[in-house]
Amino acid sequence: MVHRLEEEYEGTVEFRIVNVDTDPAAERLVAQYRVAGVPMFVFLNSDGSVSQQIIGKRSEDTLRSALDGLR
Repeated sequence: MVHRLEEEYEGTVEFRIVNVDTDPAAERLVAQYRVAGVPMFVFLNSDGSVSQQIIGKRSEDTLRSALDGLR
């Protein structure tokens, strides 16, 4: 589902998928964004500020709504 959204928002939203178990940068990101569960989606505005965080499995429509709210 995330890959479908990534294709849909190509050129508008930049996606980064991080595996907290295997990615060397994960420790820093977990601390920076206070990851409290997996999956966790962090939506950042163009200025780098956090727009929204969603923890746990969510519907495609919920994620699309968060993506549409980015500025």
